[in-house]
Parts: sequence; C-alpha cells; structure tokens
Amino acid sequence: MDFSYSEEQQMLQQSVSKFISQDYDWDSRQAIAKSATGFSAEHWQLFAELGWLTIPFKEDDGGFGGSAVDLIVAMQEFGKGLLVEPFLANTILAGTVISEAGSSEQKATLLAPLMEGSLQLAFAYAEPQSRYELSNVQCSAVINGDEMVLNGHKSVVLNGAAAEKILVSVRTSGESCDREGISLVWVDASTPGVRRECYASVDGQRAADIWFDNVALPASNLLGNVGEAIEVIEMTVDKAALAVCAEAVGAMEMSLMKTVEYSKIRKQFKVTLSTFQALQHRMANMFIELAQAKSILLMAAMEMDSLSGHAPKAVSAAKSRIGKAARLVGEESIQIHGGIGVTDELDVGHYFKRLTAIQFSFGSTDHHTARFAAS
Repeated sequence: MDFSYSEEQQMLQQSVSKFISQDYDWDSRQAIAKSATGFSAEHWQLFAELGWLTIPFKEDDGGFGGSAVDLIVAMQEFGKGLLVEPFLANTILAGTVISEAGSSEQKATLLAPLMEGSLQLAFAYAEPQSRYELSNVQCSAVINGDEMVLNGHKSVVLNGAAAEKILVSVRTSGESCDREGISLVWVDASTPGVRRECYASVDGQRAADIWFDNVALPASNLLGNVGEAIEVIEMTVDKAALAVCAEAVGAMEMSLMKTVEYSKIRKQFKVTLSTFQALQHRMANMFIELAQAKSILLMAAMEMDSLSGHAPKAVSAAKSRIGKAARLVGEESIQIHGGIGVTDELDVGHYFKRLTAIQFSFGSTDHHTARFAAS
C-alpha cells in the first residue's frame, strides 16, 4: 500500500513549511503570543489568501475537500512552528459544527466569512463540571415560539476572547448527561447578557470562560435539529483530537531535532553529551516513540476518511498512543537540556508546554485509553 502524500498534499505541506521557516521564526512567534490579541491578524488574512482556512471543509461548502489526511498534513507543520493563530478553534471546532449542522443560509452567514478570514468564531461546549463527558450539558436554552433564552456557563473556550460569534451547546430538554435533548445555537458575542473572562493558557494559546445570563436569541439561531446535536459534537471533538495529535507529532519532531543538536554541542566532563551511551539510548527511544506516533496518526486519519468522519476507536487509539509519546519526548527533551530547557527564552520548553497541554485536550491520554478499551 502506498502511504505517500498526493501531489496536492505535498504542495500544501511545502506551503505551510515555507511559511513557518521564513515568516514564523521563534522571536516573531513569541512577540505574537505576547500581543494583546494573542495572534496576528496579518497572518490570519494570509492563511485565508493561501486557502488554508478551507482545508477541513467539503467542496460543496467551498472548501479544499475535507480530508482528514489533508488536515494532519497542515497540523504537523503548524505544530513545528508552535502556531498560536486560532486555526484549531476557528476552522476545526467551529467550522466543523457549522459544516455538519448548519443550513445553507447559516453556512453563507458563518462559514463563508470564516474561510475568507473575515470572521472569528469559537465553539463553547465544555462546562466546569463536564470533564470529558460531552453529554454533560447544563447550559440551557428555553425555546418559546420564535424566540429562546440562553443561560449557563462555558469554560476554556478556545478563541473565546477574539470570537465575534460563539457556537454553544445547550440543553433544550432532558436531564444533565442525557444524550438526547442537546442542541446547538450561535450567539453574537456582543449580545446583552454575554460576559467573558479571557486569559492566556500555559502553552501560549488564548481562551475564555463565558457566561450567558438570560440572553435572548431568535429561534433561527439554532443549528440543526433541536435536541439531536450530540453526534455532531462528538464528531467535531474527535476531529479536533486528531488535529492536536498531528500538531503533537510536529512538535515532537522539532523537540527531538533540537535535543539531538544540543547534545552535539553541549559539553560535560570535556566531551559532548552525544558521546554518552545512556543519552544516545534515551534519544533513540524518543525517535522510536515519534515513529510510532506518526504511524498511528496516519492510521487514524485514513480510518476517519474511510468512515465519513466517524472513527472514535481509531481517534482514541491515536490520542492514547500519541499522548504517551508526547509525555516521553517532552520530558526527555527537558532532561537532556537541563535547567536551560525550562527558560522562557529557549523554545524547547515551550514545545514541552504545548505537548503537555495536548495530552489533556479533547480527552486525556487515560480517557482515550479507557474509551478505546470499552469500544
């Protein structure tokens, strides 16, 4: 079987790689991460012009094609550069929800400007008590004719600070944790009753906690069928989990490369670290973990493509295996670098932070191990 990328995928990989190497050096990335918005509007417009914001979407929606393999090609390169622009929050999370649940009119209103780079979106699905249970939804929407009223609290909403419109999972019927009775709505962030507390996470990303206090919305803001949103939410979060797995592979590749380079120049007892057999073995283990991570990532992406986006067992297998690899590679990178590895000026410590955050994003390593075993 031929596992090589297609010509289009190779062009996409080269395009993203060229941007990261030429326009996204370490100092530039740090300046962007520390800016008021946490990302570059100029870069975001460039992503739109290059067509990267269309990657996850179907051709019928004006997208690149919607292939999971296409997505991991781009995400691996983004992982190498520790990208802070909200590609994950906008195109993968919010974009997938609109693509799968939105009407033609809603896609024209929300999805088209997203792909053009003119609209910032966020998907608010997690709540303080929900952990990784996507059906644990207490945020409520009461529908009364052509209107509805939204109340509740959503936590750690990626891109929640910059989002102009927020997609929200709400309970329209049933009890907390029921799979039935969960719906999707979209809210203009400037609507009265919407309150946001924004913050930077440890890995340089931006997020927000969002409260909805008697937020009045037209019933036309519902996405998809009332009470039947759980499958769309699960598919969206699994797609995001696959994406961060690919990002982790890219970050691990850079961590390994930088660790090997450092071991060749850092001297201890008047010889370079690379001459110590014990450290050679540790770096060899890092290489093996990375190779296994690449293999299972490609397996999960191909499985997702062959099953029309529904591949929970394959995603859990990848998230479990790659989560373990990310921990080993990240920790070993820091150990071999020593104290300098955790300084803010050196990038290897930031790769470690992002790899650590990914281990707990969209289901922890332990959560996905248990889900794989139960499936």
